[in-house]
Amino acid sequence: MTVHSFEFYCIAFLGIILFRYFLVAGSTYWFFYSPFSEFLINRNARCQNPSWRAIRHDIQLSVISAAIFALVSALIFSGYSAGLTRLYNEPQHYGLWYLGVSYVGVLVLQDTYFYFTHRLFHHPKLFSWFHQGHHRSRYTTPWTSFAFDPLEAIAQSLFLIGIVFVIPLHVVTLLAILITMTVWAVLTHLGLDRLPTIFPHHWLGRWMIGPAHHSVHHFKYAVHYGLYFTFWDKLLGTQDSSYEQMLNGGLTGERVDG
Repeated sequence: MTVHSFEFYCIAFLGIILFRYFLVAGSTYWFFYSPFSEFLINRNARCQNPSWRAIRHDIQLSVISAAIFALVSALIFSGYSAGLTRLYNEPQHYGLWYLGVSYVGVLVLQDTYFYFTHRLFHHPKLFSWFHQGHHRSRYTTPWTSFAFDPLEAIAQSLFLIGIVFVIPLHVVTLLAILITMTVWAVLTHLGLDRLPTIFPHHWLGRWMIGPAHHSVHHFKYAVHYGLYFTFWDKLLGTQDSSYEQMLNGGLTGERVDG
């Protein structure tokens, strides 16, 4: 394997991360906010579209976050090249079964880490430093998906640094985790009304966080802190009661306007 400088990795990963962000967020925004996707909109929860000023702010924060994630990726890849991480490239090293188990395990750990740090960042003494910029978008779009405040981007990056130096992971498993992060972040920031109500009503939607679940967080702040799963919100009492009513059909016909 060719080993490059830390600076090369920084520039390369910055280009990759920015390309991924504009491709995934841009194409998703174009599809779900275009006239021909009107049939997907949940008209019982119709919200106003965010302003272009808010979208520009999200893109600016996302570019800053991309630079931070690029530095972290360069650090991880440099450590891998030097043999300092627990990353490996031979699937048989831990067995094929471990690929799936480690993937699910890391998602559960990441969801736990995200829930508690996210809830911590909502503390009045920390909110303006770590999370206020992200919440400038009351009505989210795919562009909001990686609009982290710089300190929050650093805090979330620490998780990725931690797992590759502690937990054995195949490089493909790590790639799958990063892809899941990207897709899920875009999905959960689609907006409250961009998908029919079938997802939160579905049994899977009761345990997996979708756009309706996360949009409630942007409206009310003090509920719905999870990343992938609703487990911690339910266990620790931060699941909004009105969302449970929506699951049971109690909000049918009511307009959600924040």
